[in-house]
Amino acid sequence: MNIILLAAEDWIDESTVCLDDRRHEHIRGILKAQLGDRLRVGSLGGLRGSGTVMKLTDEHTYLQVDLVDPPLPRHPCDLILALPRPKMLRRVFRTAAEMGVSHLYLINSARVEKSYWQSPLLQPDRIDAAMMTGLERAGDTMLPQVHLHPRFKPFIEDLLPGLIGSSSCWIAHPGAPEALAIQSAKGLIMLGPEGGFIPYEVELAQSVGAQPVRLSDRILSVDTAVTAALSQSSPAS
Repeated sequence: MNIILLAAEDWIDESTVCLDDRRHEHIRGILKAQLGDRLRVGSLGGLRGSGTVMKLTDEHTYLQVDLVDPPLPRHPCDLILALPRPKMLRRVFRTAAEMGVSHLYLINSARVEKSYWQSPLLQPDRIDAAMMTGLERAGDTMLPQVHLHPRFKPFIEDLLPGLIGSSSCWIAHPGAPEALAIQSAKGLIMLGPEGGFIPYEVELAQSVGAQPVRLSDRILSVDTAVTAALSQSSPAS
């Protein structure tokens, strides 16, 4: 945990928070904080800064908080992802948060099992919990917004053109002549399920402006493909 994230209910006055959950246990057991220690903290959805330990008990940590730093910069690309199987989904949420993605669109595909859409991990509280882990690792405060679209064709035909606007959209497709790593614009990245998008889906996405690109000459698992795509399209790549 590289930042202690603070929620609205933690505040007991305009400058003090009281923690009594796993964050308290982390501060006592892992950080082994003492009175007067300064910890890295951030307001969920807002500023980052420091929290000075004012009081420690067996059950509570009291911090005096000073928030002066903005959230970390956002990733230049949003992510459109065919819904992966549940055991990968939690890792995808965590990675999206770690990498600073602003919007994650989960869509259907011919190779997505219908049962995946019934996963408890798609409940808002479960999504936020998985992404909070990513924020805590990255030292950030901004949760990605997750959008669920269980119908492929309406998403592509009705919503994707507006999302693209004047920016770019790339769809990962093995064997594409151009690599994602050489693209430099802000935009959207589309990643398919295990086995990839079927030809019809690629063609439909191309018809509204998506450009096929390759991530690698290797076949990547979905969670690895997410990391690779976001790394290749980041300013530091």
